[in-house]
Amino acid sequence: MQRWNEIFSLNSPMKRTVLLVILLTLSMARASAQAVLDLRGASDTVASKNRLDLNLEFLSQAELRQGALSAKGSDSEERHFALGRTRLKLGYERKNLELKFVTQNTAVWGMERNMDMKLYEAWAKLKAPCGLFAQVGRQVLSYDDERIIGPNDWATLANSHDVLRLGFEGYGHKAHAVFAYNQKSDVMEGGSSYYADGAQQYKAMQLLWYHYDVPRFPLGASILFMNIGMQAGVQDKDDHIEWQQMLGGYLRYAPKFGSFEGSYYHQFSKNEHGLIIDGWMAAFKAQVNASKYLGFTAGFDYLSGDEYFPVPDSPRHIGMIQHKIIQGFSPVYGSHVKFYGAMDFFYVSAYMNTFTPGLQNTYFGISSNPFKGFHAELTYHYMATATKLKGLDMTLGHELELGLSYQFSKDIALSSGLSFMKGSDTMKRLKRSSDKGQLLWGWLTLVIDPHLFTLKW
Repeated sequence: MQRWNEIFSLNSPMKRTVLLVILLTLSMARASAQAVLDLRGASDTVASKNRLDLNLEFLSQAELRQGALSAKGSDSEERHFALGRTRLKLGYERKNLELKFVTQNTAVWGMERNMDMKLYEAWAKLKAPCGLFAQVGRQVLSYDDERIIGPNDWATLANSHDVLRLGFEGYGHKAHAVFAYNQKSDVMEGGSSYYADGAQQYKAMQLLWYHYDVPRFPLGASILFMNIGMQAGVQDKDDHIEWQQMLGGYLRYAPKFGSFEGSYYHQFSKNEHGLIIDGWMAAFKAQVNASKYLGFTAGFDYLSGDEYFPVPDSPRHIGMIQHKIIQGFSPVYGSHVKFYGAMDFFYVSAYMNTFTPGLQNTYFGISSNPFKGFHAELTYHYMATATKLKGLDMTLGHELELGLSYQFSKDIALSSGLSFMKGSDTMKRLKRSSDKGQLLWGWLTLVIDPHLFTLKW
């Protein structure tokens, strides 16, 4: 009882101690609460030195296919399926340092291994105030219009690369150097061979890219050089690397009323089979905005083909044809669906014996944005081979594409499309498509990409 009296006595030393402890506790609580308020308000202040972002991307897509891609056998059967992709994205940034981590799950609905997670991106980027940077790890490479190298994000797996990227960006100039060297494991035995069952398509690769934007003028130009090393030979015997090169450029002029794009690339040296490569491609695209609601597009792509292309089941095709030079151009690691028709017949699925008759793609399109968030476009493609084929016409077919999309909010979008192709006899022969040559593909895609939170301190 005396102890409690001492505690509650105004002149007690213990009272002063208790009061001091209470005041310190209240001060710490107030400081913590103020820190939380300051942390919430720091998102818009310059004083924040660290930033952490967390995003979640959810994609679901339903498809109807009747002869799309390289269909084999009877194409009269319709194929229905749904697929999904989920990505968890974590990013960190502070002065002179940036980190990113993206894990990805892709699967067709009903697959047994629907929870098979894979690493899509994981990289660190060191930045200098002068504009120099070094980025190392698994990352997405996207250059110019993505015709030669890009994420190809339409495919659920998409493309990413294990590389070291060095570069400079500033004053209208961008210069990048990319270096890759792939291996299946870190074992000390078994050599350094890296064949097609690896995660990447190449053994080694170097890329040089330079881009310049003209000041106060809507003109940009790029030069790209790639040196690709493909694994060759017989594994564990005479395996070696064959190197092929690509050199080209990209030009874009974008006035207020539209845009004009042009590109040219040349491939040379040797492929993985040791055959000489001499292929090229050229493309032009014009887009004109008639008004804020209506636009028109026209373009032409030419990709060279092999001079002696073996046509399957051709009455004039007897045995194998010996090629001394590979003249078929390969757009290597580009986002192909953006350029050569939504049905992905070309440069996604292969022709016979890895040879190609090339492609001529002439297209016209009209697009409309009648109200906010809604976009519609209709595109016509005329497809033909670049190589003259014995006993066959060069025309491959006519493709008509309709695309619709609506942006419900900044992180929710719904899109759909329908593609119809009337294939020629040449198309049926080369791709073994349906007897009628009437090919159909439709899709419906929902993308939900919320930004979960941003933390700054």
